[in-house]
Amino acid sequence: MRMSRVEAAARLALEFGEAFNRHDLEGIAQLLDEDCVLETTGPAPEGNTLRGKGAVLAFWERFFRQMQDVRLEVEEVYGLGTRSLLRWRRHWTDAAGRTFRLRGVDIFKVVDGRICEQISYVKG
Repeated sequence: MRMSRVEAAARLALEFGEAFNRHDLEGIAQLLDEDCVLETTGPAPEGNTLRGKGAVLAFWERFFRQMQDVRLEVEEVYGLGTRSLLRWRRHWTDAAGRTFRLRGVDIFKVVDGRICEQISYVKG
């Protein structure tokens, strides 16, 4: 496994986190493969599986609309071949003004410089 591929996968995970924090759908779109797959954290216990760039972007658009101040605090990033792990804390405020945080991890698979799979897990 070439180190440049490992570094590229970790870099894409960080770029995803940055675009997420900007709520930048175009930025996220540039990172995704046309046939990408997203496994969401909910509903419990399995989450949903979304297939295709359009479906994934529609999910993130709804997500950002519902959680207008959501942001990720990146804790760690690991590169593992074509996979990378992004460990994070998610922070947001609900409509009543209560603040929340949640810890989780996203596992990305990167092929040809694009995210082709994102699997999300949360604690709790």
